[in-house]
Amino acid sequence: MACLLLGSGLRPAQAQVLRCFPAGQLYDYRWRLLELALAHAPDGEAVRLQPYPEDITQSRSVLLLQSGAIDVLALPTNPAREAELLPVRIDILKGIIGFRVLLVRRSDLSRIARMDDATLKQQMVFGLERDWADLPIMLANGFKVETTTIYESLFAMLEAGRFDAFPRGLNEVYRDLAEYGKRYPDLVLEPGKALYYPYPIYFWVNRNNLMLAHRIERGLTLALRDGTFQKLFTSYYAQEIAIMRKAPRHVIQVGNPNLPAGAPGPDTRWWWTPNR
Repeated sequence: MACLLLGSGLRPAQAQVLRCFPAGQLYDYRWRLLELALAHAPDGEAVRLQPYPEDITQSRSVLLLQSGAIDVLALPTNPAREAELLPVRIDILKGIIGFRVLLVRRSDLSRIARMDDATLKQQMVFGLERDWADLPIMLANGFKVETTTIYESLFAMLEAGRFDAFPRGLNEVYRDLAEYGKRYPDLVLEPGKALYYPYPIYFWVNRNNLMLAHRIERGLTLALRDGTFQKLFTSYYAQEIAIMRKAPRHVIQVGNPNLPAGAPGPDTRWWWTPNR
């Protein structure tokens, strides 16, 4: 993650450091957007973002945010996070991560292509990390799920036949294939099907840090208003959006029982208009 000093005439030592999670190339967009938001709302100290250096679970990151060891998370909503943390309720990924395409074994492509929606739900077993917020979504909608606590093991488990499909966000899957494809050559992207569930990603801060939450919300609102939010989003995901539009998929739309009461679903118009 590139860390940007916001403000002028200040040396990095004088900037406030915000420790962020999750880190890594897959999440670079989230922190570029936070930098953009903070630049749009420059009231307060100059800020430098610093990725949290350890590979930890999402559950652990919540505890570290509560203790002050992490300052900002960029994660999906669920009831526990809503109760324990302070969300900035602007979906930073515009629903694209809830558009789930399927990594599968090459030998299963023809079998999956023949499945209708009911058969897919009855016969397919999906793989997820145990503390991901989409696990209860999948279970609540009647899907069978195999879990693990180690992200990379999901690729090995799929290749070994422990489950049938690894659902990945449209914004994630091509980076996964680039990073893990050589190690797991039997895994391919299923070309014709997808799941979609409303799955907003928010910035989260400590419940006592109202000032930071207000600053982030104001900055995101201003970036939405002047078009720079959309410009950044499109610059990161133009390839994925173009591929999807060129080869539309059959999408199985399911509900998300974890959405807060009264919260609107993600606005997907920047990249997809679902058929109702």
